[in-house]
Amino acid sequence: MMGEPIGVGLPETGDQHGAFPRLTEEQLAIVRAAGTERVVEPGEVLFRAGASSYDFFAIEEGSVAIVDAYGTENRVIAVHGPQRFTGELNLLTGTAVYLTAVARERSTVIQISADGLRELVAQNEELSNLIMRAYLQRRAILLEADVGVRVIGSRYSPDSRRMREFLARNRLPYRWIDVEEDQEAEALLRSLGVSAAETPVVIWTRGDVWRNPSIAAVAGRVGLSSAGPPPPICDLVVVGGGPAGLSAALYGASEGLDTQAVEAVALGGQAGTSSRIENYLGFPAGISGSELAERAAMQARKFGACLVVPGAAVRLESDDGNHTVHIEGGGAATGRTVIVATGAQYKRLAVPDLERYEGLGVYYAATQTEAQLCVGDPVLIVGGGNSAGQAAIFLSRHAASCSLIIRGGDLGKSMSRYLVDQIEQDDRVDVLRHTTVCELRGDDGLDAVVLEDGQSGERRTVPAKALFVFIGASPHTDWLRGSVAMDDKGFVVTGRDLQGDALARYADDRPLFLETSQPGIFAVGDVRAGSIKRVASAVGEGSMAVRLVHGRLAAPPPGDYAVTPAR
Repeated sequence: MMGEPIGVGLPETGDQHGAFPRLTEEQLAIVRAAGTERVVEPGEVLFRAGASSYDFFAIEEGSVAIVDAYGTENRVIAVHGPQRFTGELNLLTGTAVYLTAVARERSTVIQISADGLRELVAQNEELSNLIMRAYLQRRAILLEADVGVRVIGSRYSPDSRRMREFLARNRLPYRWIDVEEDQEAEALLRSLGVSAAETPVVIWTRGDVWRNPSIAAVAGRVGLSSAGPPPPICDLVVVGGGPAGLSAALYGASEGLDTQAVEAVALGGQAGTSSRIENYLGFPAGISGSELAERAAMQARKFGACLVVPGAAVRLESDDGNHTVHIEGGGAATGRTVIVATGAQYKRLAVPDLERYEGLGVYYAATQTEAQLCVGDPVLIVGGGNSAGQAAIFLSRHAASCSLIIRGGDLGKSMSRYLVDQIEQDDRVDVLRHTTVCELRGDDGLDAVVLEDGQSGERRTVPAKALFVFIGASPHTDWLRGSVAMDDKGFVVTGRDLQGDALARYADDRPLFLETSQPGIFAVGDVRAGSIKRVASAVGEGSMAVRLVHGRLAAPPPGDYAVTPAR
């Protein structure tokens, strides 16, 4: 149904870092040959927010407005003129539509289905690079533009915090409406017939309102997991979606293995919480951990990997050469081989009432979401590793003041030299050496932190609205206990490091490099004992493990262990 034209009189959106490029005449001809030309009238909707999928449109004549909250607020996000094209990252990933496209005037457009676009860019590298770069930039713009699904709740609600973390970690555009601050929030809830006890409320469109939904339900509605069910038995199940897990999923699928990957919270793992990684090969200007994960996930899906989010592993069972990963909520993934890439989680401070402040001033990630919460406020960062250093540089651009707290006196002991140099040259970051956190203070949230000087024993109270904690990590291996051998810290032991009883299942054979005490199960990345805690090494181990998987599937079974042959 057509409505009033939107955005008439607004200028065409200028190109922002490659987000709104023009197609050349040659590229437009290629698009024209692959699509269907049609004429649209003023006010005609080309695609609508809330839909599960949509088509690609290139504009030949006229203009198209991209609108947030169409039908209510009508916020124009962009205007596309001739030789521009619509869409953003969700057109390629298959996730839900957040914005509406409306013709501003009588226009001629070329329409291509999402599948047709994927086929087109697969055949034309130049066009693929142009569209991919534009879509990645548009997603980055949307994440900072306060658009997308509406989430209404209280900052003090654990359910609201979990929902916001899930959306932010998965780089899904959303608009946060805090009932504690927004005077219109309560009126909006009343108009929806929703009580405060039913928050958080997730609003997709005017008629699509969800009361305190589960994370799994929202993931399903967004279409975050790959479409279609995996085969009953995969060649490879990857557990964990950090750099190591995504690498394994990508290489497994690209080399012809039926591959399913499951991730508990968000693709990217611990690396996904990093604001900027500057020492990763091929990205001289740096890249955020979440964007790196986003790109890797697109590659893995391109080759046919089935990615499931959220999918927290709770138990592993091995029987007759097959391995079943049981998933929280009742699901399961069964494979001939398994690559464990569940990584590690940050340790928590040993201070009283820590739980009371988690999510209300104490954070374990420094993404754009956390940065928005502490704009103009004093913040503290605890830790001496790369994650802490990256957080300090990033947060110093948003906070009123930024202090980095380390227990020792040498910042370079566990931090890369390039980060040490940046911090020492940055007047916005104050390094507090020989210092520990011993108390947190505040009523409704964090207001101050008590620090202790490790040399003099003197204590002092400093104002802080946010405390970011990066003090080492412990492995995500509780779900593996009793299934594979681990060291005394809970990291998975592999390959040549396996000794004694841990080799019982191999009889006269030996485990492959990265293979655990259970034949056919491999461990990569931070979860593995002796691993190098770097993104590059995790990616390398993920790809290497896939080559070893091929070797295990092709090898005779070790001892009395039976491996089902690969198809």
